[in-house]
Amino acid sequence: MSFFPKIAFQYEVEEYLTKVFRNNELITALGTQEAENKYQSLLSHLSHPPAFTTVRVNTHLAPVKHVKKLLFEEIQKQFKGLHVPVLEHPKLQDILLVPVIGPRRDLKKHASEVIVGAQCGYAVLRGAHVYVPGIVSTSRFVKAGDVVSVYSDIEGKCKRGAKEFDGVKVFLGNGISELSRSEIFSSSGPLKGLGIRMIEPVYLSPSFDNVLPSNLFLQNLPSVVVSHILDPQPGEKILDMCAAPGGKTTHLATLMHDQGEVIAMDKTVNKVKKIKQNAELLQLNCIKAFCYDGTKALSVEKRKDKQEGPPFLPESFDRVLLDAPCSGMGQRPNMAYSSTLKEVTSYQPLQRKLFTVAVKLLKPGGVLVYSTCTITLSENEEQVAWALKTFPCLQLHPQEPHIGGEGMKGAGLSLDQLKLLQRFDPSVVTLQGMDINSLQDSREDDLISLANKDCIGFFIAKFIKSHSK
Repeated sequence: MSFFPKIAFQYEVEEYLTKVFRNNELITALGTQEAENKYQSLLSHLSHPPAFTTVRVNTHLAPVKHVKKLLFEEIQKQFKGLHVPVLEHPKLQDILLVPVIGPRRDLKKHASEVIVGAQCGYAVLRGAHVYVPGIVSTSRFVKAGDVVSVYSDIEGKCKRGAKEFDGVKVFLGNGISELSRSEIFSSSGPLKGLGIRMIEPVYLSPSFDNVLPSNLFLQNLPSVVVSHILDPQPGEKILDMCAAPGGKTTHLATLMHDQGEVIAMDKTVNKVKKIKQNAELLQLNCIKAFCYDGTKALSVEKRKDKQEGPPFLPESFDRVLLDAPCSGMGQRPNMAYSSTLKEVTSYQPLQRKLFTVAVKLLKPGGVLVYSTCTITLSENEEQVAWALKTFPCLQLHPQEPHIGGEGMKGAGLSLDQLKLLQRFDPSVVTLQGMDINSLQDSREDDLISLANKDCIGFFIAKFIKSHSK
């Protein structure tokens, strides 16, 4: 049952998506009503957080069982003895799953209000506390120590420093203010640090702020699947083309036992800094991060001796991961998607430029994995159809582990080809809350099955480059 309103799009984007999810192939296969039900279910899911928090264990430093015990103790402490299990995944043996309790419908709302920006609000729904930069407005007399109700300004219409706000706001739960209103909106410059400590969030998820930082990496389940599908081997040379903030980069290095070379690229300086920080924190030495535009990463001229970074000569890499920049419509929770249709449709040509470079940089016999965190056909299945037509040297390959559903109809791919793809589509399960009683009555197998399905929207394709030119 929906607790939040369905995700809202700009009118043109909504029209565009409606056509995507009512395409002729899909309607022929499912029927009009079933296709419409699936689409409406997807829109509802997108505005709610996934049913589980997924953390990847840094197996380079500690075994999963040891970290699981430490995490269980930490959650007991945070949830004041509430028994929330930490589950191991049978097919993804380096992740731990923590069920999310909620939505909690019986929380009392307080007169003192704090309004936070949409991005901050989404983080709160996934277990974060409120940091000062995320606060947009507070009631007039808020003091440090006050219990306040926290709301998200999902449309971005609240003016900074306002004393009241009557626009569209979504209740996120209650917390204790660490600062007074005057301190939050101090004129002496932007404040950092904790603003509101959440004590009664609508969705109860553990906070991972400084929790086992070298042992755990917060990562959505399909993002973990990607690295397993690429399956890097010790001693290989791997390229992560659009790598920030480094979750998949560090996972690849861990799977290779930190032996070999993982080249990570991103074209934003601060994002590259983040990749390096994450590599250092997780104590991984085989990662080399470069600030570089992936579309220009192919060199046709001879490289200088000992040149480590891009551009690279053709056929330089054993495996390439292209986790492409995308419209990001699969991210959850998201209640108001602000991009225009022009922005949404700008990704396909960029993805094709990056893909073309990826194919050329891959050695014959090498593996290329393409992934996005979006739900459109144009960035997913259409890209696969285009790639197979444009590069005869590429073959689609089965994926292991195969946890998501098959590809979506509408791009002209055969049924066999669709079965080789993975599309994580949260609409395949009923949107349901989880309370502590239903959690304790659930079988572990059923919880794992729910975690596999009720995750973010995501897409994965795996290609092998043939030896023949």
